[in-house]
Amino acid sequence: MTALGRLMARSDDHIPVRTPRIPAREAAERELSDPRYHQHDPNPIQQALDWLWERIGELFSAAAGTTPGGWIGLLAIAASVVLLLIALRLRLGAVRRTPTTSGALFAEAPRTAAEHRSAADRHAAEGRWNQAIQDRMRALVLALEERTLLTPGPGRTADEASTEAGRAFPAHADRLRIAARTFDDVTYGGRPGTEEAYTLLTALDTDLQHAKPDLATTPPRSRG
Repeated sequence: MTALGRLMARSDDHIPVRTPRIPAREAAERELSDPRYHQHDPNPIQQALDWLWERIGELFSAAAGTTPGGWIGLLAIAASVVLLLIALRLRLGAVRRTPTTSGALFAEAPRTAAEHRSAADRHAAEGRWNQAIQDRMRALVLALEERTLLTPGPGRTADEASTEAGRAFPAHADRLRIAARTFDDVTYGGRPGTEEAYTLLTALDTDLQHAKPDLATTPPRSRG
């Protein structure tokens, strides 16, 4: 080989190989898409959680930078918020004992007024005042329905029944409202029933059985 040939051969050894940019990028993407490069990657859920925690960390860092006292001030604010939430929870927990809305009066298969009275008496004999009050109130309402003084309503609440019955028996309207409130308290408000409350409800039921409705205030379709 001549001297010129040897010189050219040596020059070729040091000339860098240049690959066009787009084909090179495509080749790199194909290489990186190989599963063996991603077998240790976190799953999509973990990736989402990591991203969320990063954003939360950035938010707290930004808040600490603008809060007087830095991280100490931010922690004091967070502690105050937690204490406020605990106080609200305790307060609302106590208020929940008083129902804000009433549920349906009848939550089971229809029975007669006599059947509910018998059940109420059994509960009362065993000291189960909640159940006794519930069955006695249902007996009271069913008795008025059986006399066609109330329009049957499966989804009727105790308040609705007492209001309608109060129009038929104005002299007993206040006692009917108290009876409905007692029913709601023991059924939805978490308050324990008492023998005194049951006795008052029983007396009302008995009085209504012998009372005559006020036909002037009773809707025509409900008169018996």
